[in-house]
Amino acid sequence: MHPTESTDVTTLRHRSDELLRALAGEGAVLREDQWTAIEALVAHRRRALVVQRTGWGKSAVYFLATALLREQGAGPTVIVSPLLALMRNQIAAAARAGIHAATMNSANQQDWDEVQADITAGRTDVLLVSPERLNNPDFRDNVLPKLTATAGLLVVDEAHCISDWGHDFRPDYRRLRTLLGELPDGVPVLATTATANDRVVTDVADQLGVGSSGSGDALVLRGPLDRESLHLSVVRLPTAEARLAWLAERLGELPGSGIIYTLTVAGAYDVARLLGEHGYPVAAYTGKTEPAERQAAEDDLLANRVKALVATSALGMGFDKPDLGFVVHVGAPSSPIAYYQQVGRAGRGVRRAEVVLLPGHEDVEIWRYFGSLAFPGKRVVDQLLDALAAADRPLSTAALEPKVELSRTRLEMVLKVLDVDGAVRRVRGGWESTGQPWEYDAQRYQRVSEARNAEQQAMLDYQNTSGCRMEFLLSQLDDPHAAPCGRCDNCTGKHLSAEVSESVVDKTAQDLRRPGVELASRRQWPTGMAGLGIKASGKIAAGEQTEPGRALGRLTDIGWGNRLRELVGDSAADGEVPEAVFQACVQVLAAWDWAERPVAVVSLPSSTRPTLVRDFAQRIARIGRLDYLGELAADGERPRRANSAQRVADLWHRLSLPPELAEAVAGLSGPVLLIDDVADTGWTMAIAARLLRQAGAPAVLPFALASTS
Repeated sequence: MHPTESTDVTTLRHRSDELLRALAGEGAVLREDQWTAIEALVAHRRRALVVQRTGWGKSAVYFLATALLREQGAGPTVIVSPLLALMRNQIAAAARAGIHAATMNSANQQDWDEVQADITAGRTDVLLVSPERLNNPDFRDNVLPKLTATAGLLVVDEAHCISDWGHDFRPDYRRLRTLLGELPDGVPVLATTATANDRVVTDVADQLGVGSSGSGDALVLRGPLDRESLHLSVVRLPTAEARLAWLAERLGELPGSGIIYTLTVAGAYDVARLLGEHGYPVAAYTGKTEPAERQAAEDDLLANRVKALVATSALGMGFDKPDLGFVVHVGAPSSPIAYYQQVGRAGRGVRRAEVVLLPGHEDVEIWRYFGSLAFPGKRVVDQLLDALAAADRPLSTAALEPKVELSRTRLEMVLKVLDVDGAVRRVRGGWESTGQPWEYDAQRYQRVSEARNAEQQAMLDYQNTSGCRMEFLLSQLDDPHAAPCGRCDNCTGKHLSAEVSESVVDKTAQDLRRPGVELASRRQWPTGMAGLGIKASGKIAAGEQTEPGRALGRLTDIGWGNRLRELVGDSAADGEVPEAVFQACVQVLAAWDWAERPVAVVSLPSSTRPTLVRDFAQRIARIGRLDYLGELAADGERPRRANSAQRVADLWHRLSLPPELAEAVAGLSGPVLLIDDVADTGWTMAIAARLLRQAGAPAVLPFALASTS
């Protein structure tokens, strides 16, 4: 049933208050803007965009609106929510108010039939889905039409993800435009976010059909984003060792339990290991953490069984712990808005929470790397469109990869954008062209890139400002209520000391500079090699594989990363291996638990650092009293190939064994130590090892100065 103008709003308000007390406790009182949003959704079936700080109570709005609409006979609420952790929290919160919520996601596909049956029978009040689910062919074609036909309310949580101007743009969210267009008339829509500046609000409003460019019936509610419990500080320290020593000395002084953010996966594991060695109960949490381990880590933090989770941005959204006492960043995020999103996890239910930024000199390089993964140029996108247009059947991502100069991750991202724009369509078996015309919007992509650069500069300005730090962040969010907070280190003049014990710095440096990481062996050929004229598929033959290898360190390591980037980075000059680096490599070799000691050394050719690689290999041979047999041959310079299939095809044709090297290898009685400067995908080592094994090498042990992962 649809309410009319005669709806008794007073009665609706009383019922809202009753439901709120069931949800949040007897003392809970609706905020004025919460009621304004609920009234708009339930009494007037409007569309609303709510921009309010984390912890303000946005979820209360959609749960109360759901309960009221269901009492009026409306269908279930559909909530599009970005992370499984957030879904778990929301389902638990809904149960407290007597609202039955369910989810359909990649982790519970076995339950989909039961969930659908409950929806059909009216037993489910709320269905939470991830944005990726919206274009799963089975879900899109079989489940979504029924949902849109019967939905009582659509909620878009973390709605800033819709905007490619935002700090966490997700192409899957753009599919909501299609979903909105298919909703029956009169179905209210609520979009919520805590981090959106004017540009993002305008873009989100446009995507949702909300705002000045949409219906005049739309409602936008923006409130003050400051949280009075947050105390912001910046501590500058000269080195990575000093930053982590500072953290190791002061972590115990920080209130309660909290989150320590790092910029890279390797950084998270490094920091967690080091703090663990200092006796702190901590756990690492990254995009590579297994789901079960993630859940256990979240539970441990919620129960205060750990002092901190050491996390990447994988924990940026979707975690609700009201008494979180601190957030520390080891390295600055590339955007003040992303930074505020993450620090907003703290202080929701406590009077004081500490927020500390420990910026590093390497932050800008890390930002630059992630920026290089943005939307590719027109030539590469045209490659993808041409490949799909020429195909006589749907092509899977794996089948497309050999045809396009994109890594798997970027290929999937581009396909999602093209899908949203109507140029391609995901179907059973992969992707197909729609035949619809598509224009490469170079000007928009350039403007987005410029906006990203401006955000990075703003993050540097935040570190350097002498004014109020909270006011600075809120101004970046275009909060009209931004004003000096009176709490941050600049407002109070109470700056955290940057002093740290030299003995702790030295110990931290020793821990971080502990040399050696394992290089995994390639075991499987990439799919689609036949399409590139290469007869290689399935498992790599056991007699052609490498053994597990070693590298001195990762380019993303907090310890060795800076030193290795100076040596093998894009702007590094060619030259001999520094003595300190070489001695660390000797330590790695000495600790290597190989099944059989190598008897000879072979190096890979390098067009950019020939002196470095050759010097490294020859010195390793001398100190180990091994024969240096020379280097492989390469036909031409190594092009930059974006994915595994193309890299393998290139290496297959370019690398070869000179006759004298092949002859020397044929007579070996033990393994070959294969030397390179950087191990990236592992395919260079794999193809070189195949050639050496075919020539008679009993085994190949890869060894590199640096690994990229």
